[in-house]
Amino acid sequence: MDEPSIESNQKNRAKVLLIDDHPIVRQGLTQLINATMDLVVCDEASRARDALQILKSITPDIVIVDISLEDRNGVALIKDILACHPTMPCLALSMYDESMYALRVLRAGGRGYIMKQENPKTILHAIRHVLSGHVYLSENFATRLLDDLVTPASGASLPEPDGLTTRELEVLTLLGRGYGSKEIAEKLSLSVKTVEAHRDRIKKKTKLKNSSELIRYAIQSIVDGDLPSDS
Repeated sequence: MDEPSIESNQKNRAKVLLIDDHPIVRQGLTQLINATMDLVVCDEASRARDALQILKSITPDIVIVDISLEDRNGVALIKDILACHPTMPCLALSMYDESMYALRVLRAGGRGYIMKQENPKTILHAIRHVLSGHVYLSENFATRLLDDLVTPASGASLPEPDGLTTRELEVLTLLGRGYGSKEIAEKLSLSVKTVEAHRDRIKKKTKLKNSSELIRYAIQSIVDGDLPSDS
């Protein structure tokens, strides 16, 4: 009996659209995914607008979205994707700790969150888990979510995602790492005036009185693990 052709095998594999603005990351993930028997990267994009254009012509089985893209935040992109494709499974992949973005991804309609630092087997497991109709979170973070549900909150913590925007969290994180407004503006490709506006909004939302309290709050949030300590 003839063996199935390569094209036939690819048709039986789940199609993955990969969205990440780092070529090396895309190359590594593509090699990892394409080496499996059940998954294949059907297309790639480095920018959100390119991804949305691709989705007009193809229908992948899952979309892997980097949180930090050049032209749009990954959480916002997930919302855009689901506005046009409501049942599309989206898995967020990020260098940022889950405590910063995982809930945002889930509230945006994403089906999972995994950090780039995870080993290849875990990344493949996350993809397959989401494809099977489940939500993927690391065991540690899932446990923390359950603990939060059954344990009354004590002490101050970062506001929920409805409080701070994604950009405000990025600014807060960089403040906690010791960067000034000018450096933050350069890193996030913003004007210094815009960064200062974000700082003012963060102070209002967290009810902090001045810049000194804001910086102490940012540093303490990193120490407590509420914000990532490095990139």
